[in-house]
Amino acid sequence: MVMAWLALVASHVAFAAEIVHQSPQDFLDTALPGCAQQVLWLKADVRAEVEAVLDHPFPGVRVRYCGLGDRTAWILDEVGKTEPITTGIVVSQGQVEQLRVLVFRESRGGEVHREAFTRQYQEAGLDAGNRLDRNIDGITGATLSVNAVNRQARLALLLDRIAGEQRRDG
Repeated sequence: MVMAWLALVASHVAFAAEIVHQSPQDFLDTALPGCAQQVLWLKADVRAEVEAVLDHPFPGVRVRYCGLGDRTAWILDEVGKTEPITTGIVVSQGQVEQLRVLVFRESRGGEVHREAFTRQYQEAGLDAGNRLDRNIDGITGATLSVNAVNRQARLALLLDRIAGEQRRDG
């Protein structure tokens, strides 16, 4: 019985291997060189907006990001099916400038890292309901991963807007 349990655990670990496409620091160094690390504190009203976009509770009270001029870069984690997907997103003037899947940990859906998929997010913004202003074509067999990346894009756009409002307000 113990051997069967160990085999099951080992097979699950093997299928959920971490695939690092780019380290978060390398992404920041490449996408926004020389940017300044900053912190966005999530007050109750902001937290409520964040959780509405994610459709689940947000685990922290702050989000770190990198800013340079009117551009921001966000390193975000969001669970696809069972494991977090780490994505780097650069936002400029309220639109996604670049989205890259940095680390993929799920057993399925790894196609979301491909440029053919991620380029769909370029110039995407948020509509009045905090939804993406364009349709993102899914990937057969990768629905949960696609949904996770969609939430990350929406979250980065929302956080960029809030960070910009806070900078303007002082």
